[in-house]
Amino acid sequence: MIEKSGAMEILVASCPSFQSKWASHLAEWGNDVLYSAAGDFASHLLDVYRANGETSFPKIAVAIERLMTEGVPWVREFAAVGVLEGVQNCWLNHGEDPEIFGAHLLPKGRQSWEALNAFWLGSEKK
Repeated sequence: MIEKSGAMEILVASCPSFQSKWASHLAEWGNDVLYSAAGDFASHLLDVYRANGETSFPKIAVAIERLMTEGVPWVREFAAVGVLEGVQNCWLNHGEDPEIFGAHLLPKGRQSWEALNAFWLGSEKK
C-alpha cells in the first residue's frame, strides 16, 4: 500500500519537471503540508500544458491511478481532493479547460474526477 509519506514521490516521479518545486517544499515544510504541495503540483501541470501540451499527462494519469488503487485511504482522498480538485480549480481560475487534463485519467481517477464534478454541480448522490 502507498502510505502518505510516499504519495508525492510517486507524483514527482511521473512529472520530473516538478522536482525543484518539490525540493523547495521539502526544504521549507518537510514531507508535511501535502495538500499545499498538491496545489503547487496542479499549478505546475497548467504550466506544463501551456509550455508543452499534453504529452506528459498519460504518465501522470498512471501515477494518479496508482494513488487511487494502491493508496491507503488518506492517499486516495489526497489524490482526489488534493490533486484532481486542485487541477479543476487551478485550471478554471486561469481560464483553461480542466477536461484537457481530465481526459487522460484512468478509471479510478476518472471516477473521482466525475464525482468532484457532480459534487460541485450539486448532483452528488446523497
